[in-house]
Amino acid sequence: MSITLSVEERAVRPRSIKNKLRKEGKIPAVVHGNHIESTPITIDEKELQKILRDHGRNALISMTVKGNPVNALVAEQQVDTFSKRWKHIEFIAVNMNEKTEVEAEISLINEATAIGVKEGGIIAQYVYQVKVSATPDKLPESVEVDVAKLKIGDVLTIGSLLKNADYDVLGDPDEPIVGVIEAPVEVEEEKVEEAAPTEE
Repeated sequence: MSITLSVEERAVRPRSIKNKLRKEGKIPAVVHGNHIESTPITIDEKELQKILRDHGRNALISMTVKGNPVNALVAEQQVDTFSKRWKHIEFIAVNMNEKTEVEAEISLINEATAIGVKEGGIIAQYVYQVKVSATPDKLPESVEVDVAKLKIGDVLTIGSLLKNADYDVLGDPDEPIVGVIEAPVEVEEEKVEEAAPTEE
């Protein structure tokens, strides 16, 4: 299901227009792809914030560009270093019948109850994002990885993830994602007592 975002086409000159838009709570953006010419647009900052907060960065967004309906994904976000506000957003128009690739967060579940943790081990996560492929309406925000059955010394790799009917996980099947390792042994430092000076 796509989420509707209101957009307005904008002029690209003068350059100062971008600063004016940002002061008004608008974000300069551009949409292109899927046989659509690159089109400068303006979007409401708070509206996009709510969409990404509620539906994640891989949300399928529906907009109207030059009178035509467009389904798009957020491809790139430029953020101001100091204010942390968006400076520019790039949208990629997608074909709903074609698979596309995006990054999805790795979400670990059952960490506290993992067998290895109960044995005294600790969870070691090696990968925090993974590339997935799916049609735009099936793209996940995150990929859940269940670590409940992992014992100390066990490792889950990309190839060992359960198959999902909606999307494919890409990457080296032998790349480790998460494992359970032994907790480091704390060695107490020996206290060396200084010898008292002898009196002559």
